[in-house]
Order: sequence, then C-alpha cells, then structure tokens
Amino acid sequence: MNPIRVEAAIVEPVSLAEMRGFLRLDPDDGGAEDALVERLIAAARAQVEAAARRILVPGRYRLMLTAWPADGRMPLPLSPLVAVARAGLVDAAGTVTDLAPGLVRLGPDPVEAPGLVIDPAVPALDRRAALIEVDAGYGGAGPPLPPPLAQAIRLLVAHAFEHRGDGAGDGSPPPDVADLVAPLRRLRL
Repeated sequence: MNPIRVEAAIVEPVSLAEMRGFLRLDPDDGGAEDALVERLIAAARAQVEAAARRILVPGRYRLMLTAWPADGRMPLPLSPLVAVARAGLVDAAGTVTDLAPGLVRLGPDPVEAPGLVIDPAVPALDRRAALIEVDAGYGGAGPPLPPPLAQAIRLLVAHAFEHRGDGAGDGSPPPDVADLVAPLRRLRL
C-alpha cells in the first residue's frame, strides 16, 4: 500500500519574496534570479521532506486496499495527517460507494504516529477494494510548518545559491541544516 498524491496546489512553505530578502538580493535587479531561486526552494523543500520524513505542503493522497487490516489499525507514512477526505468501496465496474462517516478515521496521534483506525462495522471487501483519500501536510488546513523546518529550507537555498557552479561537492547539507531537522525527524523501525 503506497499512498499516491492525487491532488495538490503546491504553495511552497517559503515564498520567493521571503527568500529574496533572506538572500539580500537587490530589489532593483528586475527578478533576474527569481526562476533559479524558485527551483532552489522546491529542491530544498523536497530535501527537507525526505530528511524529516514529513510532508511540508498540503496535498491529498489515495490508498487502495484489497483487505482491511486485521487489527483495525493502519499506520501511514504521511505526517502530519489532517483529515480523511473520502472512504468508499470500489466494485468491479469501478463504481465507488462512500462509507458512512466515522468508519475510517484518523488515529489518536496524526502527527507523530499517523495512521487510520478502521471501525469493526466496516463492510467486508468481498470482490471489492477500499478507496481511502486523506489530506496530509503542513499548511492549508493542517498545522503550521514548524519554524526549524522553514529555516532549514532557507539555509539550503542560501547554500545552493551561494555555491552554484562550485562543482559536485559531497552533496551533504550544511551541518546546521541537519541540526534543525534532527529533532523533528520521524523515526521508523
């Protein structure tokens, strides 16, 4: 079961204007560096997402199941979880019948131990599949982005901006970025 991102209006957690100020770019340069800075912001966000194992922009993710979990609990690799947007049964023809609200709900800790709780009253999946869509990520309807993760993005962008064209390097982020991300990194066994 791999969640698939199905809907997202990517609004980066660090804006171009904020990053231009952080980099101390000349406001009179006509935005010559804007396209580069926007690409660096997206790359830095993706790098921080991977390091922290958290979703830094809001989006909707779809899961398809062929069996309900035996214990009624389904851990998800999406943090933070915000809401169950849709839960339904898909028949052989592809028709989705929505389940009653509350049969599939967020677990008790949607940020640090994200997962779903499946009610025992949920219908069996005989020759059907379950379709579940969840909203996840910081911003939007979710919790605000923790300031250390936003600062990590700014530092990565500044590092990449200042060292562009310097050669391949070892590819590791500056140590202060790792220090900002480490306390917020989701662990896994």
